[in-house]
Amino acid sequence: MSELAGVAVAMKQAQTQNTAQILMTKKAHEMDMAMIDMLTQAVEAAKPPAPQGMGLVLDKSA
Repeated sequence: MSELAGVAVAMKQAQTQNTAQILMTKKAHEMDMAMIDMLTQAVEAAKPPAPQGMGLVLDKSA
């Protein structure tokens, strides 16, 4: 095999490895974001409701 062909094969292998690393990083990020969403939903569901007479609207006229 010529030196040029060897370099081309090595570059293709490096490109394939780089692509695999990028895909694994993206998948890990997606999994992290899904975990954050689940934790956020759990925290929101665990909050007690507002007391009677206390709403979500702020009266700034006072």
